[in-house]
Amino acid sequence: MSNEQIRQAKAFAEMHRRGDPLLLANAWDVGSAVAVVEAGAPAIATTSAGMAWSLGFPDGADLGAERVAAVVERLTRAVGVPVSADIEAGYDDVAATVTAVVRAGAVGVNLEDRQAGGVLYSPAVQAERLAAARAAADGLEVPVWINARTDVFLGGSGSLAEVLERAAAYREAGADSVFVPGLVDLDALARLADGPLPVAVMTWAGAPAVKELAAAGVVRVSLGSAIAQAAYGLAARAATELLTHGTYDATADALPYDRLNRALS
Repeated sequence: MSNEQIRQAKAFAEMHRRGDPLLLANAWDVGSAVAVVEAGAPAIATTSAGMAWSLGFPDGADLGAERVAAVVERLTRAVGVPVSADIEAGYDDVAATVTAVVRAGAVGVNLEDRQAGGVLYSPAVQAERLAAARAAADGLEVPVWINARTDVFLGGSGSLAEVLERAAAYREAGADSVFVPGLVDLDALARLADGPLPVAVMTWAGAPAVKELAAAGVVRVSLGSAIAQAAYGLAARAATELLTHGTYDATADALPYDRLNRALS
């Protein structure tokens, strides 16, 4: 791996700070990544849902390491900031998937603990999978930030005690942070932030503001698939307006053509 990728990996790790969390507006293709960086983002994280939709797959339909790595490679070539890859549950082989996306240029990964069918891996099994991810990254000599996603609040018990138990196991396995989609309660986040691992959260319209999450001790705030959903929502609204009213006002706030074109040159 290149010295530049190692430098970016170290810089990415340093962006995870209590009181001043890393803010990630998730991208799914080169155009969205460039637009996010043009807005001032210091790093990019992918959204597996957005990537899947852009490639014609539903989310959670086993997008696969090869497709994800191909997108990551295009992103890392297009932007000069650290890129973290959402690898869902790691597909067929966690170590092989981590190896593929790191070779493609990623300096971080999200690895979730929900398997096909929605059932969560046991803490011990997921710890083994995280250890495999850490070993793969270490084998490439890149200090990859492993964001251990747990779906306890999306498809599990909804128990903070279980999240804390998993966070402890995941830390021992080599994870750098615990990511709990579905949890935005500030008191619960503050308790979790004082636990085994730094805490990452996913937000949406109506969730607590960044300053509130920062005060709770969160080190990373991401939008998940929200921007991709909003972009497709705009496509639907613009098409509906055109087809039903013959007008085009929904496109009024579009990114200027020349600006986007220059950014991709």
